[in-house]
Amino acid sequence: MKFATKAIHAGVHPDPATGAIMTPIYQTSTYVQRSPGDHKGFEYSRTHNPTRSQLQDALAALDNGRHGLAFATGMAAIDCVAKLLQPGDEVISTNDLYGGSYRLFTKVYEPLGIKFHFVPMHDMAAVRAVAGPKTKLIWVETPTNPLLNVIDIAAAAAVARECGALLAVDNTFSTPYLQTPMDLGADIVMYSLTKYMAGHSDTVMGALVVKDDELHERLRFLQNACGGTPGPQDCFLVLRGLKTLHLRMQRHCENGRAVAEFLRQHPKVEKVYWPGFENHPNHAVAARQMRDFGGMISFVLKGDRQEDAIAVLEKFHYFTLAESLGGVESLSGHPASMTHASIPAEQRRKSGLSDSLIRLSVGIEDAEDLIEDLAQAIG
Repeated sequence: MKFATKAIHAGVHPDPATGAIMTPIYQTSTYVQRSPGDHKGFEYSRTHNPTRSQLQDALAALDNGRHGLAFATGMAAIDCVAKLLQPGDEVISTNDLYGGSYRLFTKVYEPLGIKFHFVPMHDMAAVRAVAGPKTKLIWVETPTNPLLNVIDIAAAAAVARECGALLAVDNTFSTPYLQTPMDLGADIVMYSLTKYMAGHSDTVMGALVVKDDELHERLRFLQNACGGTPGPQDCFLVLRGLKTLHLRMQRHCENGRAVAEFLRQHPKVEKVYWPGFENHPNHAVAARQMRDFGGMISFVLKGDRQEDAIAVLEKFHYFTLAESLGGVESLSGHPASMTHASIPAEQRRKSGLSDSLIRLSVGIEDAEDLIEDLAQAIG
């Protein structure tokens, strides 16, 4: 079954009670039992819900996995993975990491005795330099947020196998339409479903996808025991979004390419971060492990002044200034003061994230209108 067919059909089935083609919203907290322990597979909606079950099956199918796990937020999904760790364990992740992930790792789990190494993971030698017997998790984000660095998933999987660690990949920017990390050796694939997978800026959710049955059982136990599960209405919205994921991602990629080319040629733009450029670091890796290069772009104006960046952000019409990404509408952001404000300024600058960086989530509007908006805002 090819991707577009999977997006519409995999993991879902008509409602057996009515024949409804769309998965119903099972808005219930509990389920009737014929006798204690004798039920139809559902006891309580924190543990199982039919709407969530179909979403989880669909997510697993799209990523060529066996099991999906849905969570109330992307951070709840990451937290579930982190709960697999014990004091004394070590984690390797990128120094160019989403601020919320960095905050969770350093403010919640580091004080519990877990050591984190934040290294430039697009250089696999930097990963090998800190890997060892205490490494239990390698956390990859590729392309990274917001510098769009590309990390070699297959190479990271090789390092993980050598030290007996799990490899988890935050695939939010790419979605399974652009890359399928488990085909490259990942043990866990994580999503903020809020973004491209739901795709309409109307729900907040997260997910994990795995192949290994034992790992699934460990994560499913934590999902239920800790309770970070989503409601059926949100699951329904994501299921609906998945059905057009392939069409939306095609347009995001087309528009992303047009916007990136415009920015690269603009006389007031100093640098554009987009993995589709041949001179982008690790472009060859991106071309090998991705099917296209996505709709996320970051850029810096000449002069690298924060006040100039803010002036541009305030002038946009269609690139609305807002948190998040991956919706049908184009969004703009200032990572240093928004999505990555939780990372200390010194750490941000060390990783290459300047205070004047602008991040764009290129939507599915007409590319001509988006380019006109950029032209008038930049001047």
